[in-house]
Amino acid sequence: MNLMRINLLISVTLILLCILWLSSCVPLVATGIGVGAGTGALMSEDRRSTGIFIEDEAIELKTSRRITQQLGGNVHINVTSFNRNVLLTGEAPNEATKSEIEKLALSIDNVRKVSNEITIAENSALSSRTNDSIITSKVKGRFVSERKFRVNYVKVVTENSVVYLLGLVTREEGEDASQIASTTSGVTRVVKVFEYLN
Repeated sequence: MNLMRINLLISVTLILLCILWLSSCVPLVATGIGVGAGTGALMSEDRRSTGIFIEDEAIELKTSRRITQQLGGNVHINVTSFNRNVLLTGEAPNEATKSEIEKLALSIDNVRKVSNEITIAENSALSSRTNDSIITSKVKGRFVSERKFRVNYVKVVTENSVVYLLGLVTREEGEDASQIASTTSGVTRVVKVFEYLN
């Protein structure tokens, strides 16, 4: 029984640390807010409930772990969950592996839908991934400077200079985000993976 409690405590701690680390990036860069304050601000401005926010982080961790266990270094996959809708990006060696990864993601508890944007290619180089990180930062920075919507409404993922936009948004916010991203230097294409509010 004590071992189960310890494992649960470790799991909850890891999830909370990931949330702190992942969600503090935008406030630190964009507004200078500290880590603790940044996390609270992000969650309070997010349209997802706190429970769904945490569930999304758990889905990403579980899916990534399962892919690594099954396929190891044969693939380079990024898993992004927003409102329990999963976006898969990265590279796989063939269609069979791409399909297998999608099935793995769908097998995770509470996943509602999977958008499989994995390309059939060799794993991307570190230089490409670094460039993608720079593009993501530029897009997020422009979201902040344009002030057309709250930056936390839209999640940005970049893979091979293609920008994927996720979030719970109005049609106008979605169009604004897409227009800003598509006119950011280095972006070759924008893919909207939004869930629209009525």
